[in-house]
Amino acid sequence: MAPSFDELPDEENYEDEDEEIDFSDLHEQYEVRMEEGLDAFIVIDGLPKVPEESRSKLIKFLGRKLNTVGKIKEDVFMPLNEETKMTEGYAFVEYEAPAQAAAAVKALHATPLDKKHTIAVNKLTDIERYGREGRVDEDYHEPHVEEFAAKEHLRYWLGDPEGRDQFVMYRGDNVGVFWNEREDPPEEIVDRQHWTESFVQWSPKGTYLTSVHAQGVQLWGGESWSRQKRFAHPGVNLVDFSPDEQYLTTWSHKPMQVEENHPSLSIEEDGKNYIIWDIATGKPLRSFVTLDAPGPSTDTEGNPIRKKLQWPAFKWSSDAKYVARMTQEQSISVYELPRMNLLDKNSIKIEGVTDFEWAPASPQRDGIKTYEQLFCFWTPELGSNPAKVGLMSIPSKEIVRTRNLFQVSDAKLHWQSQAAYFCVKVDTHSKSKKSLATKLEIFRIREKGVPVEVVDSMKDTVINFAWEPDGNRFVLITAGEIPAGAAVPPKTSVSFYCPEKAKGNVPGNFKLIRTIEKKNNNAIHWSPQGRFVVVATVLSQQSYDLDFWDLDFEGEKDEKDEKLTANLQLMATADHYAITDIEWDPSGRYVATSASVWKHRVENGYHLYDFKGTALREEPMEGFKQFAWRPRPGRLLSKDEQKNVRKNLREYSKVFDEQDLARRNTANRAVIEQRKQALNEWLAWRERVEQELREEREELGMEPESVEEMIVHEEDGADAKVVEEVVEEVVDETEEILD
Repeated sequence: MAPSFDELPDEENYEDEDEEIDFSDLHEQYEVRMEEGLDAFIVIDGLPKVPEESRSKLIKFLGRKLNTVGKIKEDVFMPLNEETKMTEGYAFVEYEAPAQAAAAVKALHATPLDKKHTIAVNKLTDIERYGREGRVDEDYHEPHVEEFAAKEHLRYWLGDPEGRDQFVMYRGDNVGVFWNEREDPPEEIVDRQHWTESFVQWSPKGTYLTSVHAQGVQLWGGESWSRQKRFAHPGVNLVDFSPDEQYLTTWSHKPMQVEENHPSLSIEEDGKNYIIWDIATGKPLRSFVTLDAPGPSTDTEGNPIRKKLQWPAFKWSSDAKYVARMTQEQSISVYELPRMNLLDKNSIKIEGVTDFEWAPASPQRDGIKTYEQLFCFWTPELGSNPAKVGLMSIPSKEIVRTRNLFQVSDAKLHWQSQAAYFCVKVDTHSKSKKSLATKLEIFRIREKGVPVEVVDSMKDTVINFAWEPDGNRFVLITAGEIPAGAAVPPKTSVSFYCPEKAKGNVPGNFKLIRTIEKKNNNAIHWSPQGRFVVVATVLSQQSYDLDFWDLDFEGEKDEKDEKLTANLQLMATADHYAITDIEWDPSGRYVATSASVWKHRVENGYHLYDFKGTALREEPMEGFKQFAWRPRPGRLLSKDEQKNVRKNLREYSKVFDEQDLARRNTANRAVIEQRKQALNEWLAWRERVEQELREEREELGMEPESVEEMIVHEEDGADAKVVEEVVEEVVDETEEILD
């Protein structure tokens, strides 16, 4: 029953009662929010202020730009100042859907209109979200400025006075970073349990160590190995950095499921597999889905076909101004950084494109003075059209060079590290398609017209190819056809090539130096400084040999090699049972070979060699997973300064030899001091025990006995003699090989 008027409280009491009741929760629950009606509106600020007669022209120009990301409902509303008859510098726009408004904010915010004006695009609902009453203080309060705190230098390790390199090891549940020592065990820097959940990875210049977790990745660095950045990507599987360490790509096999109000991901990332991040801000730049590879998704029995993932799917230009992704057999999409907008707003259509690779350095083509980046691509035979290899210049999208290929089974693209050469390893078949052969198509990028040299002297199929870093020599491995039902793979041959000596600055044609036959090798690993190369057999159950080669041997040169730019010499051979991985340190002084538990569980651990193939140590480890040297950034010395160092290397070597000798002597002195201390402790203990024995004899009323008598005392009537035994034991033995 409703109360009567007389039962209602009077006005005074009603006001007091109203003040005591808090209705804020009801207001919050039933308040009509602006987002429900205005989430398709955006506000554009930073526009030029133009007179009334120019407003329609500006609206038309702005409308074309706004319609690139969605469809606006009506014309742009641009307020006009009644007094000055000038626009106010901002405008309001309504899109057909809220998703289009969100896309406009992401794509157009901070877009330059001209040299003087850059627009700021925000959703209209942001005014309500950030400017609601109570959220912005009406009174100005001076912001609190945190006191300056010096941060750790992220490249501190480069200042090591001994020039040592660092490496990371992942074994069991532990991840450790160590200083490498030539003669002593590695010096531990940090060792943490459960530092990663799947693997660790260095950034390209060694600034960060990446750990991978179920919820994302984390970057670590500095002398205390503190966390520098973290990036949320649920279910992340793989990570890739841009060459300059400004950007990061993360990928997950399963599409992401982003919950509402996620602290770093938006609804735009929901259902995506790739995210490209800005490392400095920690924010995502753009996200993508995984593209399905062409071909059937199931076999004849209805079982899903597991297709090979091309990684990295997003490939970076050498200066990280562009990143590109290929849509198999259709196109290549090139995006500009940092806005991640599609170059010229469309993909590059290349019918049948199978693979592409960016030049690893800025190209220096003859006669070209404008900025450019190059990438190469190849397409297979399509109908009556031959296979094709092409070079394209970015941002102009100009085709620099093409070459037709015939009877092609497969092709692989190999850039030389300075982008001076580009080699296409072409596997060709006979007309009957029963036999295979390989030829090399080498593009000389820096010469006029980009001429192509063909090397087709190989009898068998090339299974591995590798350029010398910063050089113009290469090594390849060939193998014959595998007979049907053969249990053992065929023997391989290793061939070394270099250019002939030629007049002027242009290298001569490539010539074979030597071929080593009847080998089992399948891997080529050049020193990062060039000259030295390890040719090895990995992931094999029958063979596990290592050959250390020098291509600039300082000894006598055969007469037949006088015109060649190399002097080949085998320095040493070694073996590492069940070897799975090989990695040079960035200085080119050491080679680490390892056997990972991820591949097998036989004699896991690592071996360390110097560049000459001398074994320095062998470290078997249970549960050994990963070994990785810490990369170094590029040199700061100019080419002339580097030449001067090489010229005076013997003088520098004397200083280093003296330092090594002093360090060795210091280590020897430390061992001697340790042994002296142990001897002194033992003598003190002996003296203390002797004193206790004398005191006990005195208490028992016995005559004191000499030390010799207390050692061994035999009584045989009148014939008493002291027997003293000397036992010699080898405490420590060290074998040292002197060069």
